[in-house]
This record gives sequence, C-alpha cells and structure tokens, in this order.
Amino acid sequence: MSTSQTSEKASFFATTRWSVVLAARDRGGRDAATAMETLCGTYWHALYAYARRHGLSPHDAEDATQGFFGRLLEKDYLQAVRSERGPFRAFLQMAFKRYLAKERDRTLALRRGAGAPHLALDFLADEAACAQDLPQLPADEIFESRWAIAALGAAMAALREEFRAAGKEREFEVLKAALSASPEGSSYEELAKALNVSEEAVRVAAHRLRKRFRHLFRVEVAQTVASHEDVNDEVRHLVAVLARG
Repeated sequence: MSTSQTSEKASFFATTRWSVVLAARDRGGRDAATAMETLCGTYWHALYAYARRHGLSPHDAEDATQGFFGRLLEKDYLQAVRSERGPFRAFLQMAFKRYLAKERDRTLALRRGAGAPHLALDFLADEAACAQDLPQLPADEIFESRWAIAALGAAMAALREEFRAAGKEREFEVLKAALSASPEGSSYEELAKALNVSEEAVRVAAHRLRKRFRHLFRVEVAQTVASHEDVNDEVRHLVAVLARG
C-alpha cells in the first residue's frame, strides 16, 4: 500500500467515534461522553423498536431506552467493551439485552427522572414508524433494520447539510431522487428541466451525488466499528439488511 493510500485511510478513520468510546473506559477520555451521546442519539430507534417487539408497552419501552442510556452514559457498561469488540451495533444490542433481563422484574417507570442522563428523543414519532414493523419481523431483525435505516438517515442528513452550506438546497431536493434509483431517459430529462440545465449535466451531478452519499455512508459506519478493516464488512452487512426489507 502506498504512503498516500495509508494517509487516506488514516484520515478516513480519524473521524470515528468508536475509538473514543473505547477510551471512555478510562477516566481521561474527556470527549467520550459527548461522542457516546451523539451515537446514542442517532441509533436509539433500534433499541426502542427492539424493546417494543419484546412486548414492552410504548411507555415502558421509552423508560427502558432512557434508563439504559442513563447507565451507558455513566460509563457503567463500557467496561464490557474489551470482551464485546465488534461493531458498536453488536455491543449496544448485547448490552441492551442484558439490561432488559436485569430490569425485567423491576418497575421501569421508577427510573424516569431519577437523576440519570436524559436524551431528548422523539418517542412519539418513532412509535408510528415502529408499529409498521412489529407484526412482521423478529426483534433482532427489527433492531438491525432500524440501525441500518438510521445510518442511511445520518448520511443523508450530512449530505443535505453540505448542499445547504454551499447554498444548493434546491439542487439537492431535486437530485436526491437519483439516490433511490438510476434514472434513465425521461427521468433525467425531468430533473434537467427542473434545474434548468442540460441532461448531461444532470447525469454528471447525479453520479457525483451518489458517490458522495456512498462516502458519507461509509464515514457514518466507520463511526461504529473498532477498526478501519471492519468498515467494509459492516457496510456489506447493513446493505444486506436493507435489501431484506
């Protein structure tokens, strides 16, 4: 591998938060709590859906998710990271399973507002989306499906923000249709008319958009694995999960 390739890989993985999560086991990891809270804020949907599929009511699933994050953000569970390894997805799912098992005989509602960290999560909105999956999928599959969707959503949000910062929000809103499929013929023509540019210009722009989105998706996934070598495996896994849906 050339020096430039090595540098590119190092730069790519330098954005990861998982390394900070690992460091959070040590008291010196001053940025670990913020990084962990950001990851939890992105991927809590998967845990909430998992709890609902295991029979918890919306109220108890909300309390369980918040209570679990309270424990997690207090670094109680991070001591298990050494043995868990693997992607953050696997660590979080296993830790949540253990948490639910320990809390099964307790009144989860008593944990609410007990001084633990409380994330501002929109459980009401997520319940509507979660309800569509509950009858069809086992809990583990719901968890992975929600995780994959959250990763896509985070990448899409990052891409939208890049266009917004460049003053190209309208261009993004028009071109984003190219992310779900490869438009041909009249579809490219319609996009070109909407942007008042040539069809060839739209083809080039759509190609660049898809390429950038793939990169941002990989960056998001890289934030949830322990090493750069794990990124490809995790990307393949999440794409397979999305394909199942």
